[in-house]
Amino acid sequence: MSHPHSEALYARARAVIPGGVNSPVRAFRAVGGTPLFIARGEGQFLVDADGRRYLDFVGSWGPLILGHAHPEVIEAISAAAAHGTTFGAPCAGEVELAERVVAAYPGIEQVRFVSSGTEAVMSAIRLARAVTGRDLIVKFSGCYHGHADHLLVAAGSGLATFGRPSSAGVPEAFTGCTRVVPLDDEAALEELFAAEGARIAAVVIEPVPANHGLLPQRHEFLTRLRMLTRAHGALLIFDEVISGFRLARGGAAERLGIRPDLATFGKVIGGGLPVGAFAGPRQLMARLAPDGDTYQAGTLSGNPVAMASGIATLDALARGNGWQRLETLGAEAEEALRPVLARAPFPVHLVRVGSLFWLSLHEGGAPRTAVPLAAAASARYGRLFHALLAQGIYFPPSAYEACFLSLAHRDVDLQTLARGLERALATAA
Repeated sequence: MSHPHSEALYARARAVIPGGVNSPVRAFRAVGGTPLFIARGEGQFLVDADGRRYLDFVGSWGPLILGHAHPEVIEAISAAAAHGTTFGAPCAGEVELAERVVAAYPGIEQVRFVSSGTEAVMSAIRLARAVTGRDLIVKFSGCYHGHADHLLVAAGSGLATFGRPSSAGVPEAFTGCTRVVPLDDEAALEELFAAEGARIAAVVIEPVPANHGLLPQRHEFLTRLRMLTRAHGALLIFDEVISGFRLARGGAAERLGIRPDLATFGKVIGGGLPVGAFAGPRQLMARLAPDGDTYQAGTLSGNPVAMASGIATLDALARGNGWQRLETLGAEAEEALRPVLARAPFPVHLVRVGSLFWLSLHEGGAPRTAVPLAAAASARYGRLFHALLAQGIYFPPSAYEACFLSLAHRDVDLQTLARGLERALATAA
């Protein structure tokens, strides 16, 4: 299918933007073809530069939990912007959004806003090192926590797409204090803590890993992780940039019944604007400047427009029983898709947690660890992606990325997806 306006924009972009994109997965390298340039979003739909309309299951990678251009969010943004877009000074909106986050999430008392999930995790780790007086950080293979240098080790997301375990431009010394262990492996955790537990400042994990596919972890594994960190005096950081305020009002921590020491947020709390945050008990957060000795700052942090967008999003979710509606929508999507996948001409497995779902093309069933796809399966996903696109259904342009449902999606959209997926699977075969 030809997309002349997107193709023209991409040619112009490649001249002035590296790779023609400002985030690698957008380049369609994993699926082939020219990336679509989007002109606007409307509820559950995207419209590209050529005027073609798509049923959207990416949702800007998670923040648009109410759908595109939700009227209440747009109204809040417009009203805030009319009074000024940034002050570099405190505003009431930061207090109001912080109060909502603290009231919702288990065990936290204070929040510091930043402008991205990468900033949030980077700052939480700095705080953990300050609090513990230790240097080592532990992460899990396949979990992605942003593009800070010391975390670009065995990451997921775009790094999984390109098959690289790390990034050029990161000195070995920067990752020398990072330890990587497999997901779903208590024995590896036990061994690491036995060897280096006294040097570990923090363990950071996506409690529902969603950057190398969707990899729900066993409750026993996460419980053991919580016990080990406590026993050795390390902090447990939940990276809830994707799962926070999506899987429940209190994120994965509420859903799993496990309280971390620190948590990071993004996506939903910004309602589509660039917002991140990290949070924890007052005793830990007191180490941050200006009260404490751990520096962190940001000119645009807590700006009034982003705060207004986040407040409007969380209020709409709370008022409309949004989290239960999303859970119901996810269950309905699963019910619609499972029969289709059972008839698929090649292995494809549905993984769902709440309003997140993923199609795994792994031969041996959906994994719980960061298992790379075979080349043939990756190519098959590319064909599946384009077959869906030709029917007006927009899926992630990477086999490792999850899909997102929003409150804008309806039963009819799930049936459209089921019918379109059946046809696309036949084409991809």
